[in-house]
Amino acid sequence: MAKMRTVDAAVAILEKEGATEAFGLPGAAINPFYSAMRAHGGIRHTLARHVEGASHMADGYSRAADGNIGICIGTSGPAGTDMITGLYAAWADSIPMLCITGQAPVAKLHKEDFQAVDIESIAKPVTKMAMTILEPGQVPGAFQKAFQLMRSGRPGPVLLDLPIDVQMTEIEFDIDTYEPLPVEKPKASRKQLEKALDMLTSAQHPLIVAGGGIINAGASAQLVELAEILNVPVIPTLMGWGAIPDDHQLMAGMVGLQTSHRYGNETFLQSDFVIGIGNRWANRHTGGLDTYTAGRKFVHIDIEPTQIGRVFSPDLGIASDAGAALAGLIELARERQAAKSLPDYSDWVAECQERKGSLHRKTNFDNVPIKPQRVYQEMNKAFGRDTTYVSTIGLSQIAGAQMLHVFGARKWINAGQAGPLGWTAPAALGVVRGTPDATVVALSGDYDFQFMIEELAVGAQFNLPYIHVVVNNSYLGLIRQSQRGFNMEQNVSLAFENINSPETNGYGVDHIKVAEGLGCKAVRVEDPNDLPAAFDKAKALMGEFKVPVVVEVILEKITNISMGVEINGVNEFEELAETAADAPTAILAKA
Repeated sequence: MAKMRTVDAAVAILEKEGATEAFGLPGAAINPFYSAMRAHGGIRHTLARHVEGASHMADGYSRAADGNIGICIGTSGPAGTDMITGLYAAWADSIPMLCITGQAPVAKLHKEDFQAVDIESIAKPVTKMAMTILEPGQVPGAFQKAFQLMRSGRPGPVLLDLPIDVQMTEIEFDIDTYEPLPVEKPKASRKQLEKALDMLTSAQHPLIVAGGGIINAGASAQLVELAEILNVPVIPTLMGWGAIPDDHQLMAGMVGLQTSHRYGNETFLQSDFVIGIGNRWANRHTGGLDTYTAGRKFVHIDIEPTQIGRVFSPDLGIASDAGAALAGLIELARERQAAKSLPDYSDWVAECQERKGSLHRKTNFDNVPIKPQRVYQEMNKAFGRDTTYVSTIGLSQIAGAQMLHVFGARKWINAGQAGPLGWTAPAALGVVRGTPDATVVALSGDYDFQFMIEELAVGAQFNLPYIHVVVNNSYLGLIRQSQRGFNMEQNVSLAFENINSPETNGYGVDHIKVAEGLGCKAVRVEDPNDLPAAFDKAKALMGEFKVPVVVEVILEKITNISMGVEINGVNEFEELAETAADAPTAILAKA
């Protein structure tokens, strides 16, 4: 066998495991690993401006396509602690991501050495595995185990911490004899799936709730196939949005307190049976459990056995990979279809379609300053079916989920559970790396955009073009809205008179100058009728210069977006659509 440094073995393993896209920042304690990447040449590295940004880039890359695992690399001490938010975002949404940190020498770990921190202990709560590798001979096995864990069961991130002396030590290693460990995923039995299908077909108004686990499993086509065989409507969760195209007749809308459709909530309330596949029953989807569960039976299929019953006890729980469960259900459904023993749900589907064509929120506002609803209407017109949207949190994300349209798996990339401000821009850059031929459009409020705005320079340096729509109301809009219950607006205004940019008219930060200063292009829009031309210009600039293009839209400062505390009690603050002209980009024209 060949003798080589542990870092040279590790880099060879990365390539063999198919993880060849890295994002990070070099530093003294990780320089040996960087030297191994340089010598090997098979790992592409994108230099971030902040290690948290690098972690979100790796996260975005992992989410962009089936099988991707992004790598985040940083030095010792604060580089690892900066990764924690990124690890949390990936862990919360079941995203595989590998973080690699440098570390002080093994003998110095208990001596308060410079930038020596117990990153293993810090990272453990938000990873599937966190390990400071103290013995050089353990390096290959630790990387082998990391990849198995990231891919097995409920996916998730791993952190491996490499003391600098461990990195430099030579070991015997032969990459030709290295083999990835088998991936372990539970599979539903035929008996379990027969019972689930019996329960579904005994119902009058059944629904399928499609979670992000379906997208993680690459099983969106199987979901649609099953729904079509059974002729049963589908409710995607926010993380499962796109598993069935929005314009499919069985797509019945999203349910929830915020990122939901009026017709989705109403259809759910009319259901009597729900089979959830690869979903978590997140509280912003369910609202109050008494309301959500009343009058209906539940089957829950999830890859993680301890997820079943965590939020409420279903009538039947099945631990299974979503893809395996869907394949089994399709086989059973086809058998029953051939035997002509499936119920006819045509009337139920027609009811759901009627609601989908009638319960719309108004989007066609001509106000100046611009109302946010009009922005999403014009985005629907400007961007096609193949667009991939990236967003994370805030009124922009909530309204976007209510009004934008998504037509395929991994076309909506969202940090759903953690919702870290600043995630959107670096994640979008990772998505561009992962799908270089896609049209990527990010959506942020002004505060999310400002959090990691420096990462725009990464897009300029490495020619990672995407369009970033920034809806600017100069407020922490979601927090301002949530403070209404306290009869206050405390510490939520971002407005000030910018002495260098009076043209911002009291909206504070000049995002156009900042974006241009970071090497990108930018357009500001103040009249809703200028939005189509602005989006056309952004597409042209992106094509010409191959850099991120910011479209800043100046919104009215005070907007309340539809939300509530129960799915049968969502507050509608704005006018509802009364005619087709009120919601001209609705999936189904207003009835």
